[in-house]
Amino acid sequence: MNSNQARILVVEDEADIQQLITYNLIRARFQVSCADSGEEALDFLANQPFDCVLLDLMLPGKSGLETCRAIRAMPELTRLPIIMLTAKGEEQDIVQGLEAGADDYITKPFSPKILLARIHSLLRRSGATAKEAASDEILSHHELHLDQMRHQLLVDGVAVELTATEFAILQHLMRRPGWVFSRQQIIDNVRGLDYSITPRAVDVQIFGLRKKLGEAGKLIETVRGIGYRLQE
Repeated sequence: MNSNQARILVVEDEADIQQLITYNLIRARFQVSCADSGEEALDFLANQPFDCVLLDLMLPGKSGLETCRAIRAMPELTRLPIIMLTAKGEEQDIVQGLEAGADDYITKPFSPKILLARIHSLLRRSGATAKEAASDEILSHHELHLDQMRHQLLVDGVAVELTATEFAILQHLMRRPGWVFSRQQIIDNVRGLDYSITPRAVDVQIFGLRKKLGEAGKLIETVRGIGYRLQE
């Protein structure tokens, strides 16, 4: 996606920071809209299409976490890229942001160049994911070959039987190799297959999945304090 085609929603209540972000985004040829609160952001999103949201964590009224969860609760926005911007950079803050549904997390103060690089990267990945979701192609990663239409997994050419939940988790990880997903993000992805799944149950599912994959199970990495990713 070209920058001049991408629409960015900046949700930031501090005027100086909002102006700085907007200035740099416009220079990079993005189309920009600004919201001063979570409530205003949700109004924007309900009435206009956006390609990415930059969301401050500390907002008046509805917090950034609450706003993020509200965005993810909208069926048409479950895959909308969200980058959280905040001065709170402790591990627990990052975990909470990711569990709320954010795709990336940048702490203040930040470099505008790094912010732009993260946006470009996220837009490229989200575009690739959309194409994958719409295609019938087999997802392949190292010795793993996942046939999405036949609901079949081959490991080095050998068929491996997976439960519906295990298949959904592996499919989710294989669509974005290298991306870290919190347990809550994994739960949200497989919801509908097993409504009773909990963060602890995700660990159990991952354990079972690794066991079935054999040596290839090492491709599923644990990111301590956050969640899991498929080795890039």
